[in-house]
Amino acid sequence: MLMDAVILAFVAALLGLIVGSFLNVVIHRLPIIMEQGWRRECAAMDDAVIAPAATFNLAVPNSRCPHCGHAISVRDNIPVLSYLLLRGRCRNCQTAISLRYPLVEILTALLTVVALLHFGPGWQGALAVLLTWSLIALSCIDFDTQLLPDSITLPMLWLGLLLSLFGIFTDSKSSIIGAAVGYLSLWSIYHLFRLLTGKEGMGYGDFKLFAMLGAWLGWQSLPLIILLSSAVGAVIGVGLILLRGRDRNIPIPFGPYLAIAGWIALLWGEQITAWYLQTSLPN
Repeated sequence: MLMDAVILAFVAALLGLIVGSFLNVVIHRLPIIMEQGWRRECAAMDDAVIAPAATFNLAVPNSRCPHCGHAISVRDNIPVLSYLLLRGRCRNCQTAISLRYPLVEILTALLTVVALLHFGPGWQGALAVLLTWSLIALSCIDFDTQLLPDSITLPMLWLGLLLSLFGIFTDSKSSIIGAAVGYLSLWSIYHLFRLLTGKEGMGYGDFKLFAMLGAWLGWQSLPLIILLSSAVGAVIGVGLILLRGRDRNIPIPFGPYLAIAGWIALLWGEQITAWYLQTSLPN
């Protein structure tokens, strides 16, 4: 049994490293692809002509150094290992490579291992890993750009609803209510906050992300997710202000906190809720 767990953890870590490398591509390129799409739509509305651009998607062109444009070879694109061998610098121009690339790969590997060991090698484990990867990509994109791409949240929302037909993670009734309540609750708070302050406290992407988590985990998980996200947001927000001197007036995206809270609820939501009820209710 122990040997099986070790083998599973090794395979999961290897898979996580490979997927983490791909997630770095998604995190960098997807916002650019979205922006290019918006430009084309605006140009079409104005009947403007846009010069044909080179193909740019998640697969093309090959990865290059953002500073010198040097094409990154296969040997320099091995997750984590290449970063260590290159000592964190481009082989061609010796410019420092962002530490976030190996950190995303390591984080993806670690969370993949935890999710698979928790749920086991089956449909539930595989789907939990898929949700984990989606949440990592969404968190990093939102932190960088304050965008939560519909191309990730909406397919995952519908997938969560479909999975509920088979009772995976939750039942259909809880999933449908979770998706609706998840969206409408934050939508209502957003409009109430804007009415009272004249400011926008969050974006529509947050509504969709919360709805996605409600679809996967059911409406019962939503109170726990919102409480955990608030706690995580408070800790990380204060930490960013104290350690990095982040300006209090610069908005901090809420999506990563929802994603972290949703992942915790995915793995340990029932245990946390049971513990809370046991400690808070009178004997």
